Amino acid sequence: MEKDNTTVFTDFVLTGLSYRQEWQIPLFLVFLVIYLITIVGNLGLIVLIWNDSQLHIPMYLFLGSLAFVDASMSSAVTPKMLVNFFAKSKMITFSECMIQFFFFAVSGTTECFLLAIMAYDRYVAICNPLLYPAIMTNRLCTWLLVSSFVGGFINSAFHVVLLFRLTFCNSNILHHFYCDIMPLYKISCTDPSINILMVFILSGLIQVFTIMVVLISYSFVLFTILKKKSSEGIRKAISTCGAHFLSVSLYYGSLLFMYVSPGSAQSEDQDMMDSLFYTIIIPLLNPIIYSMRNKKVIDSLAKMLNV
Repeated sequence: MEKDNTTVFTDFVLTGLSYRQEWQIPLFLVFLVIYLITIVGNLGLIVLIWNDSQLHIPMYLFLGSLAFVDASMSSAVTPKMLVNFFAKSKMITFSECMIQFFFFAVSGTTECFLLAIMAYDRYVAICNPLLYPAIMTNRLCTWLLVSSFVGGFINSAFHVVLLFRLTFCNSNILHHFYCDIMPLYKISCTDPSINILMVFILSGLIQVFTIMVVLISYSFVLFTILKKKSSEGIRKAISTCGAHFLSVSLYYGSLLFMYVSPGSAQSEDQDMMDSLFYTIIIPLLNPIIYSMRNKKVIDSLAKMLNV
């Protein structure tokens, strides 16, 4: 549409990942396989927890919720990226863009809260085992889960509402493989300073709060186990904290680069590599990190498969 001789765009073009033409099919197949494994792994974990009454305890309730969030995040981003590998027109409407970002942001924010809750749950279970049933009651677990999803919804909805104050007339080319707010801010012809400030404040607060909960909780877990001063205690400490810290570090590290330092001079390709970690790779790894190393989950899987 025309307004004061300025074209206002209501559709965008997703450029996607940068690659050579001969890599098109191999990359498509790689991301397709990753997506299928991610969905099967996370939804399979949910079914496993649902069907086994022995896994109906807080730890696995939180793990199932994390699996649901990971499957949702991957599904919000990956299908559109796969389609665009072969699409002649990589257009996405403003409405589709807002919907994609909304579900991505809900999943990403909720995952931050869930990682903190899972760390607190492990702290109570290992540091206060006798009080665990009295502390981690069904009521508290339900409240924590509902609060996580509500927090993710509110944070996402707030940023989507702020996006509607922007107009896009400089360009409609989004140098990304999905609709994210930072690439949108870059092509806005409305000053996005307020939007960027709110991203910095809200994302900063959420990430600082949740990562502090994770670090403090696992620090107490580590100290409690190491007090036993045995090789078995050290092994348990590494098993309990090591893999979790790896997942948390990858997830929070990429988010910190993207949303807490939005004014950084990093390249657009680097932005997309960071995004790949928390939208595609982390949802793939989490079922392995949090469940495949878990004896109860493995035993439950073997029972279901009658192995």
